[in-house]
Amino acid sequence: MNGFDARSGTRGGWQPRTGGPIGRWLTKQAIKQIRRKGMVPGLGFDALVLTTVGRKSGLVRTTPVGYFRDGNSWLIVASAAGARKNPAWYHNIAANPDNVEIETAGQKVAVVAEQLHGPERDEAWRQITTAAPRFEKYREKTDRVLPIIRLVPRQE
Repeated sequence: MNGFDARSGTRGGWQPRTGGPIGRWLTKQAIKQIRRKGMVPGLGFDALVLTTVGRKSGLVRTTPVGYFRDGNSWLIVASAAGARKNPAWYHNIAANPDNVEIETAGQKVAVVAEQLHGPERDEAWRQITTAAPRFEKYREKTDRVLPIIRLVPRQE
């Protein structure tokens, strides 16, 4: 077991969809903004482009995701805005935690992903909700534990 153990909940809010022409266009616009400026206006926190390998398809997938710095690493939350299910990128990372890349403001970094648990997760959650209180609202919408993933630069 690699530590990625988050299960779906029994309730949750609306889950954002990136499919369809409008969703794909919005995602592409967000990725362009992140690559240029390291953020998406109106988000309220910094964002990165997360590149994973699809667990079923094996295809490269890119997703804009908010992040929080934690020393030399990045913290991301698989909140899906409080949806009942984890976002697809969470399952991709769980299947391939050593095959992840992030990009922000023109900088690409190969990373290794690990899900936080216990006191380490609790401290990260306090840090995240202090910086971005909306995550507490996402937590209130669902009964699943919102996974927090630490992305650490990969040692080549």
